[in-house]
Amino acid sequence: MTGFANAASNRKPHGARLVAGLLAGTVLAGVPVVALAQDTQEGEQAAPQSMFREDTVRSIAVAGAQRLEPQTILSYIRLRPGDAYTAAAGDQVIKDLSATELFSTVSVTNNNGDVVITVVENPVINRIILEGNDRIKNDKILPEIRLAPRQIFTRSKVRADVARIIELYKRQGRFAATVEPKLVQLSQNRVDIVFEIEEGPKSKIRQINIIGNEAFSDGKLRGEMVTKQSRLWTFFSSNTSYDPDRLAFDQQQLRTFYLTQGYADFRVVSAVAELTPDKEDFIITYVVEEGERYKFGDVKVESQLRDFDSDTMTQRLPMQSGEWYDAERVENTVEQLTELAGTFGYAFADVAPQFTRNPETLTMDVTFAIREAPRVYVERIDVNGNTLTQDKVVRREFRVAEGDAFNSLAIKRSEARINSLGYFQENFEIAQSEGSAPDRIVLEANIEEQPTGELQLSAGFSSIQSFILAGSIRQRNFRGRGQTIGLSVNYSRYSKSAQVSFAEPYVFDRNISLGADIYHREYDNDFFATDFNRYKQAQTGFSLRAGVPLSEYMSLVGSYTLQYEDVSIGSGFFSDIDGDGEPECQQSRFICEAVGTRTVSILGATLNFDNLDSRIRPTRGEQISITGEFAGLGGNVKYLRMRSRMGKWFDLGSGLIFSLNAEGGWIHALSERAEPGFDDVRLTDRFFLGEPQFRGFDIRGVGPRVVRLQYLDDDADPTTPRVLETIEQFRETKNRAFDDALGGRAYYLARAELEIPLGSGVREMGIRPSLWVDVGSLFAIDTPQLDDFPNSFQRSVSGQLVYTGPLYDEDGDPLLNTDGDPIIGDTFDQFDADGNANAISLEPSGYYREVLFGDSISPRITAGIGVNWNSPFGPFRIDLSQTIKKQPGDDTKTISFNVGTQF
Repeated sequence: MTGFANAASNRKPHGARLVAGLLAGTVLAGVPVVALAQDTQEGEQAAPQSMFREDTVRSIAVAGAQRLEPQTILSYIRLRPGDAYTAAAGDQVIKDLSATELFSTVSVTNNNGDVVITVVENPVINRIILEGNDRIKNDKILPEIRLAPRQIFTRSKVRADVARIIELYKRQGRFAATVEPKLVQLSQNRVDIVFEIEEGPKSKIRQINIIGNEAFSDGKLRGEMVTKQSRLWTFFSSNTSYDPDRLAFDQQQLRTFYLTQGYADFRVVSAVAELTPDKEDFIITYVVEEGERYKFGDVKVESQLRDFDSDTMTQRLPMQSGEWYDAERVENTVEQLTELAGTFGYAFADVAPQFTRNPETLTMDVTFAIREAPRVYVERIDVNGNTLTQDKVVRREFRVAEGDAFNSLAIKRSEARINSLGYFQENFEIAQSEGSAPDRIVLEANIEEQPTGELQLSAGFSSIQSFILAGSIRQRNFRGRGQTIGLSVNYSRYSKSAQVSFAEPYVFDRNISLGADIYHREYDNDFFATDFNRYKQAQTGFSLRAGVPLSEYMSLVGSYTLQYEDVSIGSGFFSDIDGDGEPECQQSRFICEAVGTRTVSILGATLNFDNLDSRIRPTRGEQISITGEFAGLGGNVKYLRMRSRMGKWFDLGSGLIFSLNAEGGWIHALSERAEPGFDDVRLTDRFFLGEPQFRGFDIRGVGPRVVRLQYLDDDADPTTPRVLETIEQFRETKNRAFDDALGGRAYYLARAELEIPLGSGVREMGIRPSLWVDVGSLFAIDTPQLDDFPNSFQRSVSGQLVYTGPLYDEDGDPLLNTDGDPIIGDTFDQFDADGNANAISLEPSGYYREVLFGDSISPRITAGIGVNWNSPFGPFRIDLSQTIKKQPGDDTKTISFNVGTQF
């Protein structure tokens, strides 16, 4: 009893303390903690020794590892043997291993201090497959994603790659694109990842709404934006898709437009792009606040430079008080004043426009303040970045020298000349930095060299020359000296050529150019697959040229050419007609008179003017050349020939480039031809006009030509009247064998062309359409002797043609041969050299009259549309033409094209 009593007494105070602690805990926050701490301390003192062993880690094992070593896995966790194991410690192990992204699942068990970590490793990626991607190819997607073969698969990387692929499609305007990743399980814990892509339609701009505009219509403001609404006529434009950057740019475009119209307080309140529920289109809404419209108030110049008189400059300002305010004109005036100051040597002139807004009168006062600045001189010119090109090649293009006064116009000209070399990066600019003193400036030509060697093999098809093969090798910066050396070979159905050339722009480092060419050319005029008017022309020779500058934009080039020419026809077109033993040409007599060999020695001079901003693709400037040639300094051909070409380019803004080009030529023989009825200028020396120079006409389709028109009645009776066919009927028969283009001694040709810009996407494809008009003419030839055979016959002996011509005179009497016998009679040799009888035939050869067409100075006019395309298979040009005005006999052509490739 005593023992029980003692035990009870011992428990009672303990229970009392516990009840007291709980009651006190409702009042004081700190007391229960103390009480519990005391209870815990007493419990730990009363706990057996075995409880300590269960909460202490005795060992750690890894289960389920396949590729990874257990020790490698254990290195990723913080738990170690001897540490106290708790639920938090187990959770931390799971977190540490999950953070490695090497495992798909991780679990931890504790068996009396023996901890077992069970893992399931993430699979290894075998390959990545893209399905359904037509608009964006694999080579564009795969570099953007993080997953790759032989990497460890993780879900987070898959989610990130899905987001990247969708972002690529959004950049193309396809906001409805979806990507579904799928896994294909393979052996050895490997997987294939398949991204199933649904590209969806391209999200277009369905509507552009503008709220708050009163002065200008929605259509007018939309026209100022780059972004366009999707309509049928904007099919080829890439600006109908949504682009956040373009949206921001359009806001600036709206502000710029309003500022040019006098609305100085204009602002875009908001611009919101909303995707339609079907994710196919966007609706863009602009909220604008126009504000009041201002006019120019007091406009003046305040100059602190001694070379600028403020009152004089104020009078020359492009804007006047009372005109509508135009912020763009203000900016242009600042640029013009800055450039003007630069021409006087003030490189660091500061032109700051100061504005005073007058809300009461709605005027804007503008003061162009030109602050004082020292006159600047060029201290040094540095050329950096050239590894092959010698310094002097760049320095000699500078229009200023070290020690000269700074001149902004000379700097721009230097940039244009260096750009025109084609040796360095596009849009090269000369950097300017302060020198060792305030009045010193350093000019830096930081160039990036590009390859200047060209090895080209090309093949193509032309509407003129059919299949074309060409090969060339050229170095435009030979040995880094700016020299050009080249070899070219060309082959086509109608022409063949080989040429070796060399050019030195600065002989002995002096501003004198020198060049030389050695060439061989063959030309076959068989354009219409006929033999009667076919001839071949071969030229072999060399030319030398030397040029000197007369001014910054003008130069004089002298040249000398010596060549050997051979004009020939087939041997089958020679026969002994009159029996004198001398074979005579039986082809077109206009071809026959050109047959033969000759040596031509030509002395020439060319005066050039060129201030184009680019010789490769000019956008502004003029180019003029006048060439005079004298043939007769040796050789057996004498003539004087003049040629002139001129062109002017205008940058109309917004990508519109307008150009005017004109050319003309004239040739005069210095010796008379002995043959009667032929022009003193040989056929091969005259000018010819047509495709490709004159669009809308066939090759050699313009100018003087002799056409053999047939009499429509084949009756051999010379007294029977016959009707001559018309030129239209002749064209319908397509009998081009009796159509001789004679060329002319003078011509002129003018072209007007407007290059039309399309969307940026089309420009990136290299497509440049243009509208054009051509005007020209070829004329001035001596009227040749023309045949008129109303009763023509052919006489053959043993199959060989021996006579073609009339058998009767105008009175119907038989014509006589040289022996005084009638031609119709049997006057030719009856027997050959062996005594065998010759077969003699006599048959009608047709009744015809030769008519001269096209020798008129009157203009021919054509118009059309052309497209240049830098296609994947090579440059392509096509022209669709409409003839507005022509002359009888001209040969027109509606479509022409040229395509080629390089490999």
